[in-house]
Amino acid sequence: MRASRFFISTLKEAPSDAEIVSHKLMMRAGMIKRLGSGIYTYMPMGLRVIRKVEAIVREEMNAAGAVELLMPLVQPAELWQETGRWDKMGPELLRLKDRHGREFAFQPTSEEVITDVVRSEIKSYRGLPINFYHIQTKFRDERRPRFGLMRGREFTMKDAYSFDRDVAGMQQSYQIMYDAYTRIFNRFGLKFRAVAADNGAIGGSGSHEFHVIASTGEDALVYCPTSDYAANMEAAEAPSLLASRAAPSQPLEKVSTPQMAKCEQVAEFLKLPLAQTVKSIALTVEKEEGAKEYWLLLIRGDHELNEVKVNKVEGLGAFRFSTEAEILEAYGTVPGYLGPVNTKLPVRVVADRTVANMADFVCGANDKDYHYLGANWGRDCAEPQVADLRNVVEGDASPDGQGVLAIERGIEVGHVFQLGTRYSQDMNCVYLDENQHPVPMQMGCYGIGITRILGAAIEQNFDDKGIIWPTSIAPFEIVLCPMGYDRSETVKAETDKLYEALLAAGVDAIVDDRGLRPGAMFADWELIGVPHRVVIGERGLKDGNLEYQGRRDAEAQQVPVAGMVSFIKDQLKR
Repeated sequence: MRASRFFISTLKEAPSDAEIVSHKLMMRAGMIKRLGSGIYTYMPMGLRVIRKVEAIVREEMNAAGAVELLMPLVQPAELWQETGRWDKMGPELLRLKDRHGREFAFQPTSEEVITDVVRSEIKSYRGLPINFYHIQTKFRDERRPRFGLMRGREFTMKDAYSFDRDVAGMQQSYQIMYDAYTRIFNRFGLKFRAVAADNGAIGGSGSHEFHVIASTGEDALVYCPTSDYAANMEAAEAPSLLASRAAPSQPLEKVSTPQMAKCEQVAEFLKLPLAQTVKSIALTVEKEEGAKEYWLLLIRGDHELNEVKVNKVEGLGAFRFSTEAEILEAYGTVPGYLGPVNTKLPVRVVADRTVANMADFVCGANDKDYHYLGANWGRDCAEPQVADLRNVVEGDASPDGQGVLAIERGIEVGHVFQLGTRYSQDMNCVYLDENQHPVPMQMGCYGIGITRILGAAIEQNFDDKGIIWPTSIAPFEIVLCPMGYDRSETVKAETDKLYEALLAAGVDAIVDDRGLRPGAMFADWELIGVPHRVVIGERGLKDGNLEYQGRRDAEAQQVPVAGMVSFIKDQLKR
């Protein structure tokens, strides 16, 4: 490729709406162009990166035995209604009608469609296992699209779906995909971590997320440096920080805490450790015929509630936070002074594991401007239901007993799920076993955010000059920068010779023949992030050398003209 025949449109400054590094640099490097909120045109330079990401994904999917097809963007509402997701997905699902008034969804994912394909095509156990995948445009109507390709509304995703006879087969297919994902992210050249995760709206029994490690990542990843344990914050198990509960040593005492509705304020006022306080969160569950059930969740004052874990407490699958009117009705006071002692109405109390082992703790007195000192389970209030309710913190014991937990930031770019019969049961996707009995198929699904990879890779690989692409997904592997290509026959001849030799060796090279001054030329390619650069100039050629510099290198090095192709091939292998 020659730059004069390509389209390069770099900017000195990022548009004002670009918020994070990857968004700013992709806009400045001319890789994407905003069309509307959360919707971008992939410009030629950015599209080359996308195609390289797709190629690696496709190669590994094919090698893992998955079969490619292509499912439609627009899907009939009836399929989504079969699984209940037409209503459950809410406003993120973009809905539309045709001229006849029939309803459709613009796909955010394709579990329903692939299940419909398989239930009509595969009838016998002899057709299983099978794994289908496609690389296709998706749309999710994000409430607040932001961060460029990181949280856009339209994006490209690879989603795969496995179908098996039984749980053991499904788990084997899941492992095959997990291993394939590991190879894919290694080939991308990115530092990543696979972590245990919650299945969320997809459903099923188990899953792992693949995160690109980046300090700007939205997700907190929990891991044990001395073992294989890793999970995202939503799924990380939080152990009790107290091995057992001590006997009460203080009387229950009601103390005045005027205008102190937060645990931090109360602890400071009473000159007590924050870890001796208990934070109360009031929830409401709507029952049949308008009845309400009130719940009180308790976590230590220095901990944070994990709402995903709350959803898993039996009876709290449809919880919401209580209104001030409901709090007044159930506790007889205003928010900030709630506690498990002497509630106005019967309340179901659930204590986090650590809180359940606390003694002589501080909690709200269910009376405005008052708290209790020396509260104890059993003596002052009934024993609570116990559950894991909190986020872990650094230094917590690892659930596998092999060390303590650490936390780093990551960007989710892939997710693999064990779906089980979540969709096959609802959609009657069954096969006939050896005894001609109908059995629901066991499913798995596996997604990679193709376009999100670009943003994540940049968030992990950039400097003050611009992007630093890993070689495997760079728009070009190497750029040739001739000094005076249009003025020096010697420079032009050597540049063209090297270019042809690199192409013959299978190297994806571009020649910058635009006639720019060296500073402007180098600035463009450093911004774009091409990982290898060769400068061809008359001065170096007189000594029989060319100048090579890797995108991360502080200085250039001289390489003999005759050995440059071999040298570049060695660099690309690293």
